[in-house]
Amino acid sequence: MPEVTIRYFAAARTAAGTSTATADAGSICELVSTVSTDRPELARVLSICTFLLDGERADPSTPLRPGALVDALPPFAGG
Repeated sequence: MPEVTIRYFAAARTAAGTSTATADAGSICELVSTVSTDRPELARVLSICTFLLDGERADPSTPLRPGALVDALPPFAGG
């Protein structure tokens, strides 16, 4: 499986306790599962996130390539 980087924003960063992580994963879904193992709050936040893969919107089933950059964007409020 390729090694990829995930960047956390807003509530995802708070739940993760860091702004980035690296993991081996073949898809965004696998990445979410890997980084949230034994971390229920992070799993909850990631379940409502939108994901960008190298700057483009991506679905959880989107395959990942080595060195990919995934952004986890929770819903934002504001005005």
